[in-house]
Amino acid sequence: MNGWRMLFYKEVLRFWKVAFQTIAAPVLTSVLYMMIFGHVLEDHVKVYDSVPYTAFLLPGLIMMSVLQNAFANSSSSLVQSKIMGNLVFLLLTPLSHWHWFVAYVGSAMLRGLAVGLGVFAVTAWFAPLQYQAPLWIAVFAFMGPHCWAPWGWLQACGPKSSIKWRPSKVL
Repeated sequence: MNGWRMLFYKEVLRFWKVAFQTIAAPVLTSVLYMMIFGHVLEDHVKVYDSVPYTAFLLPGLIMMSVLQNAFANSSSSLVQSKIMGNLVFLLLTPLSHWHWFVAYVGSAMLRGLAVGLGVFAVTAWFAPLQYQAPLWIAVFAFMGPHCWAPWGWLQACGPKSSIKWRPSKVL
């Protein structure tokens, strides 16, 4: 197994071994949030005429769970490695900074997506799915990864591309 793949596998196993704490607990927290605030504020808050409050609240709740858990995965892993003293053993490996980046960010994305899909699956019955602009969903789904990913910029302006970025000379 490659170096970054092994580190990625280690990080995925780290949060998967305690999946009840890392995946089920955020999903349960989101369900409780949706049950309490969705039920209490449904009749009192009117966002749009055609969109119920729970349908308005659900995408933000899913995205909040994804971002919070993706950040918590990588930060808790590095802090835990430092406290337990095994960060030194990772530093001794012949892994480049890109291998560390791909492994830690990839495992953080996987945990965030697992929590996001869990929150979506469990809370989707609170509000019916309404796609107001399906064309924009398709645009962001197909073009988004190339625009948002840092390696998209590296592919566009990297050493093997035909587009070369040159800084201007300032006199």
